[in-house]
Amino acid sequence: MAVCSITGDITLEGQFLIEGLSLEFDPGWTCLLGPSGSGKSTLLRLIAGLKTAAKLEGSSTAPDVIGWMPQQDLLQPRFSALENVRLASRLAGNLIDKSKAEELLASVGLAGKETAKPEALSGGQRQRVALARALSENSSLVLLDEPFSALDPLTRISMQDLAWKSLHGKTVVMVTHDPTEALRLGNRILMISQQRIVEIPALKGPFPVPVKDEVLAVAAAKLMSEMADL
Repeated sequence: MAVCSITGDITLEGQFLIEGLSLEFDPGWTCLLGPSGSGKSTLLRLIAGLKTAAKLEGSSTAPDVIGWMPQQDLLQPRFSALENVRLASRLAGNLIDKSKAEELLASVGLAGKETAKPEALSGGQRQRVALARALSENSSLVLLDEPFSALDPLTRISMQDLAWKSLHGKTVVMVTHDPTEALRLGNRILMISQQRIVEIPALKGPFPVPVKDEVLAVAAAKLMSEMADL
């Protein structure tokens, strides 16, 4: 049985944003591409049950608890790294143990940074805190909305690798504008084209695909060309 699913049409102000949805998500990484304004983030928010101006005329299923990692890290500046990791569970009324939060920070390479405030962390370290916070939900489903787009290229690659390792075995749906990122991580790639979802052939792996892989470079160039024609 799929971890989550969504079917129907997505409309915005009476106009179709995405038509004919029929998607099921199983364990593994699904990467969602498409032009700006095509409905990628809206689709993700509808799966998560978050507020959006668009409407789903259909149905969706998802776990009661979902891991969520947005484009901005959304760390609270007055809280330490450890407190930020525990924040989501606190708001949900199910505060995780301090020791568990410490383990999560260590798992993303931030052991020793528990008391650091966001202002004292680099961009990559802040994203690692956000990843640990998403992992704190301990959900079978994790939704990522362009989580690495603000990072420099080298940090972005390291965060991709870390996220893939940390989320192994879970169902991950990630919105991205980057075809290379989608091909590196996704064993399934979807693209929004002309208000429809189309499936793009994924690479064979193993994942994450090495950045120096020649097949990756060729496939990314081809996919970028296809996206430019949308």
